[in-house]
Amino acid sequence: MTRTWRATGARVGSVLVVTLAAVLIAPFGAQASGFDVLYSFAGGSDGAYPMASVLRDKAGNLYGTTQSGGFDDVGTVFKLTPMGVESVLHSFGSGVDGVYPTASLIIDKAGNLYGTTEEGGTNHGGTVFKLAPDGTENILYSFSGADGASPVAGLVRKAENFYGTTEFGGTNNAGVVFKLAKDGEESVLHSFSGGNDGGLPLAGLIMDGVGNLYGTTHFGGLDGDGTVFEIAPDGSEIVLHSFAGGSDGAYPGGALTLDANGNLYGTTSIGGASNSGTVFKIASDGTESVLYSFTGGREGADPSCALVIDAAANLYGTTPLSEADGDGAVFRLAPDGTIGVLHSFNGADGTNPEAGPIADKKERLYGTTPQGGAHGYGVVFRLRE
Repeated sequence: MTRTWRATGARVGSVLVVTLAAVLIAPFGAQASGFDVLYSFAGGSDGAYPMASVLRDKAGNLYGTTQSGGFDDVGTVFKLTPMGVESVLHSFGSGVDGVYPTASLIIDKAGNLYGTTEEGGTNHGGTVFKLAPDGTENILYSFSGADGASPVAGLVRKAENFYGTTEFGGTNNAGVVFKLAKDGEESVLHSFSGGNDGGLPLAGLIMDGVGNLYGTTHFGGLDGDGTVFEIAPDGSEIVLHSFAGGSDGAYPGGALTLDANGNLYGTTSIGGASNSGTVFKIASDGTESVLYSFTGGREGADPSCALVIDAAANLYGTTPLSEADGDGAVFRLAPDGTIGVLHSFNGADGTNPEAGPIADKKERLYGTTPQGGAHGYGVVFRLRE
């Protein structure tokens, strides 16, 4: 069931998209002509199983996390130069500094990186960390349960405050939306009940120009199949859409993408006409529509990624399963509903991408697969026109 926006007019024309997944690029053709594996993880000290999207700086360096690997096999933060040289900026290991990072990173003007770990910290509920350019790590916050637990998604930042989600914890152990102030004070903006307001937010947040936050919950809602929600600056929550589990999709697991007109786009991992997942749109008036229902064919099935939108309103994403080789695909969805496969993975070049791609302004997409590659521990890849 759909509800209307809280402040539609305030968002249109003042959108602040704080995720690299929404960088506008020139449109790709129907097929990408070039695919490169920039790095294959070996599963040792260099890291293993990159689950999240990468971050790209102005110099073309890529930054990301691996869920495992490193000196103690509990994850790393890595840097990859444009020439494909990988270095580990931080290897998690003490427990107190966090373990198992599964989310993408953000960067500030000074080059500091910020992210989350799913577990570890002083209270064993996960952490928010800062990594300085010299490699020094600082734990900004350790979760303990009532304030949230298991942050599996990345952060957004505004005015030196951080905002994010935790999968569990809160009043009902169904996850929270939190704010972390620059002085280190954490506050819970919303504690999910697991009922009509949603539960278990797996994805991160996006923010508009007036400070409203938007996200998804994997479960909950009127039919228990997940929600799209809005959190106002005062912490009040609105459910913009409750998925019904049928043709409109179910179990959204990825972050949303916001266009310049205030429309939201996302994916559901199942549901749709073939029960293989959907790409959906929620218009600025609150109306939900399914732009595409995956068939499980060459374009794949079970998407749980954030999407990239280009200047011509084409949407780009990944699927972890596909008919071609069974190893997933990168797809483009045109405004008329036509889908094209830009790349089908075959295992040697990566397999089962979970995270969505990011884009630069030169018609190139970058992404990760958590498995496959030369050693089987995942890759960083590039797609070019």
